[in-house]
Amino acid sequence: MSTRKRFALDLSPLRRRDFRLLYSAMTVTSIGSFITFVTIPYQVTKITGDPLLVGLIGICELVPLLFMAFVGGALADYVDRRVLVFGGEVAQLSLTVLLLLNALLGEPHLWLLYLIAALAAAVDGLQRPALEGLTPRLVDPDKIPAASALTSLRHQFASIGAPAIAGLLIAAFGTGRGLAWVYAIDVATFGVSLALLAMMKAVPPPELADRPSLRSVATGLRYAVRRPELLGTYLVDINAMAFGMPQALYPFFADRLGGPAVLGLLYAAPSVGSMLATLTSGWTLRIHRHGLAVVIAAGLWGVGIVLFGISNALWLAIVGLLVAGAADMISGVFRSTIWNQTIPDHLRGRLAGIEMLSYSIGPLLGGVRSGGMARIVGVGGSVVWGGALCIAGTVALAAALPKFLKYDGRDGLARKEAEEAERAALVASSAG
Repeated sequence: MSTRKRFALDLSPLRRRDFRLLYSAMTVTSIGSFITFVTIPYQVTKITGDPLLVGLIGICELVPLLFMAFVGGALADYVDRRVLVFGGEVAQLSLTVLLLLNALLGEPHLWLLYLIAALAAAVDGLQRPALEGLTPRLVDPDKIPAASALTSLRHQFASIGAPAIAGLLIAAFGTGRGLAWVYAIDVATFGVSLALLAMMKAVPPPELADRPSLRSVATGLRYAVRRPELLGTYLVDINAMAFGMPQALYPFFADRLGGPAVLGLLYAAPSVGSMLATLTSGWTLRIHRHGLAVVIAAGLWGVGIVLFGISNALWLAIVGLLVAGAADMISGVFRSTIWNQTIPDHLRGRLAGIEMLSYSIGPLLGGVRSGGMARIVGVGGSVVWGGALCIAGTVALAAALPKFLKYDGRDGLARKEAEEAERAALVASSAG
């Protein structure tokens, strides 16, 4: 096999029609959502000028997410996952319309921005587990690493282009009513995604699916805690993001480095790094020590964040974020592979809810941590200390979780196949 083929991105999952439709729908909607993701903190920054109040957006999102992710996970194992994803898009569309209307006011309501952020997080908690649970139903097991890389590429494409577009739009239209045009783009993207999702076939729940209940949620939690390969992915990522996620401070770095146009570059830079890593991700198919790969990537994320924090020039800030983004992509591919290759389908929704909390709690806490620490040690100091603590925490977790560090993906896939066979026998005996 040539070097190019060994490292090239595997596009074969896109040959499956429903995966292709889902992929296209989420690509379009992600572009609009990232534009809004940049614009809300910008509005709060201009209204308040306080980094802590920008970081508090994360608290507004965290509280409903903690509850709704479990609800969404339980529902994703009991109903058609495509229907849940479609309904989530409709709800997010409605919230974006409210953001548009708020921007049209002479003085936008700050409280409404926090409320919409909270409601959007609640909707995401309902939708995301079903979305994550669709992938193993739409592609073959051996194509899951390739599908994970493609999903990462989709995210990167949106997070590179959309923040840059948002920065240009904000610079062009300014604050106040002009931001309504920015939100209007997000509204338009939902129409495209809903049309594509409507073309997908139904994805019925597994046979003998557990009804949503506290007991079914507890079953998923017990399964996650008892598996060191799963627990490790959650803890390592939460540590990295809680200490090393400085997005709440991007508007303040942008003011120092060049203004609103620079803001889009800061949001886009990590995704550029992720995309560069994704486009050469063919090598990941030959790595089986997935736990070790996640630990190394998390440490490299911390290194990139330290570089960003010490930067006093735009080019150094971009380099640090490029390094961090590439490391995050590598971590994400291996974490997603562990999840999709080891978790049986009848538990996939509930575990996807737990996964969502693991990769959402960290960034949300990171926003509050970075904003609060910035008041004490300054904006740059908050970022540098966060990156250093991320590295230290990663080393500590690696020492505390030796089974995760030694985890081999081939063993996990074999375990899942055995559990699926056991479940199939149970269904057959029940039917008989």
